[in-house]
Amino acid sequence: MTDQLKRAIHEAKTAKTTSNPTDKAGASSEEQNFDMSESTYKTTHTAVRKARRFAMQGLYEWLVTDRRFDKDGKLGWKDNAPHDIAARTRATNAMHTVHIGYYHEMMRDIPEQIEALDALISQHLDRDIDKLDTVEHAILLIGAYELQNRLEVPYKVVLDEAMKLNNHFGATDAHKLINAVLDKMATDLRDLEVQADIKANRRSSQKAAAPAAQPQPQTTDETKAVTNADDTSETPTTTGKPRLSANKAIKRPRANKAQANISDYRASKKASAQGHNEAAATPTPESTAADVGLHDSNLVNSDEKSKD
Repeated sequence: MTDQLKRAIHEAKTAKTTSNPTDKAGASSEEQNFDMSESTYKTTHTAVRKARRFAMQGLYEWLVTDRRFDKDGKLGWKDNAPHDIAARTRATNAMHTVHIGYYHEMMRDIPEQIEALDALISQHLDRDIDKLDTVEHAILLIGAYELQNRLEVPYKVVLDEAMKLNNHFGATDAHKLINAVLDKMATDLRDLEVQADIKANRRSSQKAAAPAAQPQPQTTDETKAVTNADDTSETPTTTGKPRLSANKAIKRPRANKAQANISDYRASKKASAQGHNEAAATPTPESTAADVGLHDSNLVNSDEKSKD
């Protein structure tokens, strides 16, 4: 058990011992303040988000008990103060990953400013604030408090965190009401921030649309010739040799030995075939004489046969 949890249990026990009406009537303002001298709690974005969740649950409990009894005039029933809710929450939950300081701040300041926060919310509602669901009311109280008092938190973060709280605890379609109310409230409370964000979005959209709107230059024959001439041109160096670059690489033909051997073989075969044909076509002197003799003998034999 950590020292922080032991301290929380001790605070819860001391709160229970002073929970009778006689002690509460004479309690001083110092007893109502929270101990903000924490040095070991987390301060990350996740820790702040968890603080909002615990604050939403604590405000819900306070709205359905002491706040409702206060509005109905049943003051004798009030026995669930915000600091008691915070003490019980710290005693019964593992709060080592929660921004304890922010949680105590919301549990202290929102109940104190409930009238002013409800007035801000009512300006943008289409119904009475009493007809709001209690979960939606608690989420709107946290959002209104952050928009008004926590200027270091961007308004978009406030709206986004309110949507996440509603997704975790609220009704299905409650995000429409919460988003509409907080958006209008941000325009009233953070007008400069909202206008700056709108201008930034407009500039980014114009920059994105500018390249698409520029006309592409038409490529004519002259421009093609110029570009081809630029591509083929080579800048001379100090040595007089052409400069080689990655963009203008000179491709030199490479001789393929296999293709050269095949072409030589085909040429030799073709030449030998042509020489053989020429040799067969040109008659030799002996062959011509023999052929003439044969022709003469044939002629003589034919004449003799006719005489016979």
